[in-house]
Amino acid sequence: MAKRIFLLEDDEGIRQVIELILNLENYEVTSFENVEKFMAANPDDVPDLFILDVMLPDGNGIEVCKELSTLQKDVPVVMMSAHFTSADIALSCSEASFIPKPFDLNTLINTVKRLMKDE
Repeated sequence: MAKRIFLLEDDEGIRQVIELILNLENYEVTSFENVEKFMAANPDDVPDLFILDVMLPDGNGIEVCKELSTLQKDVPVVMMSAHFTSADIALSCSEASFIPKPFDLNTLINTVKRLMKDE
């Protein structure tokens, strides 16, 4: 069974590229374009990994990360941003890994594999 990823990214182009690349790596990706839809997902439907953009039109990926860290402690989180640094993320959501935008696709794949222990 494919490992599952929940992706929260408002940019449709980036969302589609990430979905495509991770699907090619045999991951099942469920995408959300905003915080409202993400938070409305079935709470019993827990993925193996979360990938969250920081800057979103209806919220903040850091706040989502903080909430996830209390609800889903064992599920790794990857934060992505063009506006924040890894230090900003570490101060706000210490459990998360960080990928700066624009990102190299190999960096994304390697980060996902490392966190999913698929290396």
